[in-house]
This record gives sequence, structure tokens and C-alpha cells, in this order.
Amino acid sequence: MTIEEPNTPAELAAGSNRAITRIDTVFFWAVRSISSLGVIVAVWAAISTGGMLVHGHPAYAILLGIVFISCAVVAARSLLSRATTRRRFKVIRGIGLVASCAVLALIWWLVPYSAAPPALAAMTSDDTVTVTETPSQIVMTPTSSPSEVGVFFQPGALVDARAYAAVLRPLAEDGHIVVIPKQPLGIAFLSTGTFTSARTQYPPVARWVLGGHSLGGVVAANDAQAFSKDLADPVAGIIFFASYPASDMSTLPTPVLSISASNDGLATTEKINASKDTLPKDTNFTVIEGGVHANFGDYGPQAGDGKPTISSDDARTEISRTSLAFVESLSK
Repeated sequence: MTIEEPNTPAELAAGSNRAITRIDTVFFWAVRSISSLGVIVAVWAAISTGGMLVHGHPAYAILLGIVFISCAVVAARSLLSRATTRRRFKVIRGIGLVASCAVLALIWWLVPYSAAPPALAAMTSDDTVTVTETPSQIVMTPTSSPSEVGVFFQPGALVDARAYAAVLRPLAEDGHIVVIPKQPLGIAFLSTGTFTSARTQYPPVARWVLGGHSLGGVVAANDAQAFSKDLADPVAGIIFFASYPASDMSTLPTPVLSISASNDGLATTEKINASKDTLPKDTNFTVIEGGVHANFGDYGPQAGDGKPTISSDDARTEISRTSLAFVESLSK
């Protein structure tokens, strides 16, 4: 809350306690700087997001729009007027400035990894697979009669849902409906209810294989545990792409496939091995030799990842082949 700066000496004399102080000057320049920076960050994030600004979940685009408009309005007002702040509101205004900086940092961090050409090419429908994209999900439907086993796959954190089109398309070509949700802000934990709403929407699918990459695998495991005892719509299996559960699911009576990469710098071999006690004893563990975390999708290099000694195409082929064999074994 602010009060307009006095315009005349008489007004200054009458309200000397409202005269502009050094703190007011600091607030003035802080508001101007942060709001201007907000406009720049919002524009930079939109440009960096690229095609995913349109093809991703709309939550991020809406967030950028709100930040851009709000910062532009505040910046314009700070240029047109200068005001004092009542003492009791200075702390609140300071907290607001800190919160604004936190929001800008969050926007910077939330810039997603966009899908690369191999995945974008797999988004095209043909005579074997029909690809449908909505603001909230991607669905790959075989043109032939679909299997009763479908695949619901959660993307990794901050990764374009389209990035998994190439690695999962072979499952659709084999007759399995594949659903890839678009997570709000690219965070899997904000997409925990998507399987609940989707699991009855795709007849003739009667059973689902839940899968996920990295953080998406954690959410898939949570869903599998929640629905494992649902006799009307049982979970057929679980696929982890460079991932592992957050809690013990060793007693879960559900087939599990864990695919990891030997050179993964994020879901390292040590972490995968440490998680084995939390998985059923008959879990199928497969390691992509020379692979890295980013090989499980097509979205380019990822910060903190290891260095691959296998080509992206070869790694993708191995991951697809292993996943398909697992899903086919559950269809028999």
C-alpha cells in the first residue's frame, strides 16, 4: 500500500512524516528493477520453452502470461509515479519483493526440456498408429483392434511429454493404447490424478501397465500401489525408466520391469541397486550399457547426467524392445 508523494512544500510541511526516505528510494528502485526483470524473464522463458509453450500443459503458459502482465503493469506504474510507504507496510512490501524474486527463480527453473526431432517425427499418425494430442495428454491408438492391456506413462520432471513418443510408439504399433499425460508445470506430483480419470476411458483396455521416467516412475509406483487391489480394474504391471519407488512395494503382487542405464548420472547404478530391496523379488532388471538418463526420452542432454557411450538410436531401440517384450508377456 502506498501514498502519493506530496506535490508542494506545504504538503511536505503538513505531512513531514510521509516524506520520501532512503528506504522508500530503495523500495522504488527495487520494485522497478524486479518488475523489469520479471518482464525479461517471462519473455526469455517463453522463447526458451519453444514449441512446448503450445504443445505442453497450459499451466506454464498461463503462469508466464500472468507474470509478464503483472510485471509490465508494475514496471509501468513505477516509471510514472514515485510514492512513500507507510511504516507498517514496509515489512509486507519487503516480503512481497522477496516472494517476487522466488517466483522469477521458479519460472527460470521450470523451463522444460523440449522434444527432439526423433520424438516429434513419432508424433505423426499413419496407417498403424493414430496419434491424438490435447492440452492435457497424448494418446497413441493402434489402427487395428487394440489389446486389452494399455500403457499409461508418466514423463520425467520438466520433460516434454512428446519426448517419449519415439520410445513408446512401438508398443502402440504392437496393438497397445499408450497414454502420456502432460503434467502441470512439468511436475509429476501435480499429475497424480490423471490415471484415475483415464483408466476407464479407453475401451477395450481392461488392464493397465503403469510406467514412468525418473520422477514419473515414482508417481507411477504410487498409482500402482493405490490400484493394485482393485479387482474391477487391476494394474497389469509397472515399468521404471531410470527410476525406483519412493516407498517399499516389495510385497506388491504385480510384475515389475526396471530399465536403467550404466552411465546415468542421476538415477545412478548405486541408487538403482539400493532400491532393489523395495521392489518385488521377481522384478526384471535390465541395464542399458553405455546409456544415460536422457536416453529414455528424446529431449537432448540433461544437466547432471553422465556421458553416453551408446548412440541415442541404439539406446532407444533397446529400451523399446525390452518394454515391448514385458508388455507382451502380460497380454498372454
